Amino acid sequence: MKEFKKEDLRVIRTKKLIFEAFIELIQEKGFAAMTVQDIADRAMINRSTFYSHFQDKQAVLDQVFSYALTPLFESISSDILEDGVILRKKKVVKVLTRIFKQIQKKRNFYAVALEGQGNFKIADSLRQFLSNHFADVFNKMHVKDGQDDIPMDYIVLYLVTTFMSSVRWWLDHDCEFSAEKMASLLMKIISSAGLQVCDIEVR
Repeated sequence: MKEFKKEDLRVIRTKKLIFEAFIELIQEKGFAAMTVQDIADRAMINRSTFYSHFQDKQAVLDQVFSYALTPLFESISSDILEDGVILRKKKVVKVLTRIFKQIQKKRNFYAVALEGQGNFKIADSLRQFLSNHFADVFNKMHVKDGQDDIPMDYIVLYLVTTFMSSVRWWLDHDCEFSAEKMASLLMKIISSAGLQVCDIEVR
């Protein structure tokens, strides 16, 4: 059992090295120009070690946002939602603040991911990651506008688009506002322009 745990820790450390190398290289070379050898060299591992964890660089991209953001999103569904229809504003802002702070730490990486040109695969990967996590929260709700059900994919698309646009604006303005202020502004936008038309109460 002890040997298994040690092996797990080695795997975790190796993957972290690969992810961090990948993030650095995205900023320097872009996804298209990056090679597996580049990643291995930057992570100071050999190619066989890389391939023991990932099939190719696309496989790293498929997991990099999960590596960077999943710990911050884990508390969303458990902390901010009550009775299926109540969103606690303070809890949402607290979670969003943590996410903005994490993005600020890797601001160049997220700037590249959101700029679009030449990085569609990265933006799509981030969009898919966010869509999956927002869906996890809102699929637990039965959202209606009067008597009409509101399609869940519509709500998720609205939230993802609003979030990504807000992050890109923030990065374009050199993170002029604090993470806390951006979280509060985003919460105001979401609650005033979107969720209040639904049977969701924001407190």
